[in-house]
Amino acid sequence: MAVKKVTVKDLVEHTRLTIVSGEKHLDRTIQTADISRPGLEMTGYFTYYAPERVQLLGITETSFSERMSHDELLMVYRKMADEKTPAFVVSTNLPIADELKQAADEAGIPILTTHLTSSQILSNMTYYLGGELAPRQAVHGVLIDVHGLGVLITGDAGIGKTESALELIQQGKARLVADDRVDIHQEDEQRLIGQPSEVLQNLMEVRGVGIIDVQQVYGAVSVRSHASIRLNIHLSNGKIGEENFDRLGNEDETLDILGVKVKKMVVPVTPGRNTASVIDAAAVKFRTQNMGYDALQTLQERMDKAMQSNEKEDAEEKKHD
Repeated sequence: MAVKKVTVKDLVEHTRLTIVSGEKHLDRTIQTADISRPGLEMTGYFTYYAPERVQLLGITETSFSERMSHDELLMVYRKMADEKTPAFVVSTNLPIADELKQAADEAGIPILTTHLTSSQILSNMTYYLGGELAPRQAVHGVLIDVHGLGVLITGDAGIGKTESALELIQQGKARLVADDRVDIHQEDEQRLIGQPSEVLQNLMEVRGVGIIDVQQVYGAVSVRSHASIRLNIHLSNGKIGEENFDRLGNEDETLDILGVKVKKMVVPVTPGRNTASVIDAAAVKFRTQNMGYDALQTLQERMDKAMQSNEKEDAEEKKHD
């Protein structure tokens, strides 16, 4: 499990920030997605100050600082300018205090600004840093988007994961997210996001053919940069009848990734069986179940109705006997 390294330069490029000072120090690392609004710190209370966070200054902090003397404000900003502090961000195009510039320059900390409000830039930075700094796990498999559903295909090497995904892409039923290696991070407690590694983006390795660029061959609509993983289809070499496969689809098997459980279906791969069609059917079934329709429940209701009808007919026959 790995965590991606994020620098202040990355934050600037992805959250619409402008550099005011400290361009030589944009390589400072950001270790947490939490953003600090230093309200109590402006009063000199630093007991619970979190220096490793990006420090966001808005209208409230700026207006309070106007009531402070030069020496008081410089002392506060020097305490905030810790060696662990990645950057200061000033929202709403507010004026930058000279004391903040002096303290930041002394510590080598960048000052960034934006026209966005504190709430807006806070949301942007939290969303970006949350995704980038989340724990990551690489999984061997293929991730495709089938009818808007993120499907992670796993299985032994050479079992046909890539070929099945490619067939669905050719049919226009799926879009490629990642082949061979899927980088996964947790966006929240119930949501996993999968994406390709930078080196393998849009590429597939087809045995006997080689590397193909899916976007170049099948068009931009055939690929996606990421997808939310909702279903895991595991391809197995076991033969139907020899393995205890789920025939009715009522088993509640899951795949655990980063503490999040994903619905898992085990599909046997046998000669003459169209695995791509089975994957497509599994994705459609999963979607319809989430919409409230369960074919197994329909079968059970029909069987119950048939049994009740047979019992009624048997009772009628006994009366005539």
